[in-house]
Amino acid sequence: MKTTSKVLTLAVLLTTSLFANVSDDNVLKFEKKRISQNPNVEVENISINTKKELPVKGWYGYIIDVEAKIEDKIVNAKDIIFSDGRYISLDLLDSTNGKSLKDLVTPEVTSKYYDKAKLIAGNHNAKDKIVIFSDPLCPFCMDYVPEVIKHVNKNKDSIALYYYHFPLLRLHPAADPLSKLMELGKEKGIKDIELKVYETDWDEYFTSKESDVKKVITGFNKVFKTSFTQNDIESIELIDAIENDMALGEEVMVQGTPTIFVNGEKDTMRTKYEKLGKNK
Repeated sequence: MKTTSKVLTLAVLLTTSLFANVSDDNVLKFEKKRISQNPNVEVENISINTKKELPVKGWYGYIIDVEAKIEDKIVNAKDIIFSDGRYISLDLLDSTNGKSLKDLVTPEVTSKYYDKAKLIAGNHNAKDKIVIFSDPLCPFCMDYVPEVIKHVNKNKDSIALYYYHFPLLRLHPAADPLSKLMELGKEKGIKDIELKVYETDWDEYFTSKESDVKKVITGFNKVFKTSFTQNDIESIELIDAIENDMALGEEVMVQGTPTIFVNGEKDTMRTKYEKLGKNK
């Protein structure tokens, strides 16, 4: 039986007290019943990963871990739901700004995400840490990521910036080989490879929808004066490196790009980094 690890929206899979325990059981029973409505999904295990009190009296946010079997494959999924013990909701919105309270329940990044090998700007020993998951062909990312990098470079002694690949393969298939080429370029010592990739107009060479890997490689080689081949980006080590980045993103429920965490917490507005640094 093959095992895969994916963070999925489960809709796709179709004072401690006795009351608190019963409430938790109700949440798990609800989720198991909801998922099991899909005849192609068999729930193997379901558990509460995190339970967090919300700024709504009596309500809690739950991160649910589900291990399910789909066509002889084991899929590990996460979802967020809400409950006050009796009522259960798949989402809660703040009526004042329309924001989902799911952001309050999203897992924080831990120290393992502050991997020196993933540092792309700033000082690894800095108190303020930024972790960013991004797709180099995501239109918003192409504007946003350079801004973050340049801000950290201006405050390089007081901020650390860590970059993780998270290509959105269904939207931008060309982002997969481009992310691998970024890793190769970094290994070969190309300075500031992330900033340079994000500031390049790749439309001159290929679109984000390009599925011909050779076109992506040819474009990259022209821009960076390299001579990488398709065999280079098909190495097991390189494939594992990108998959590991994506798995780490899935652990903290990254589902779109750019996703940024500032000092451990997800920043939905993506503006907290601007307040960091001594040389603003």
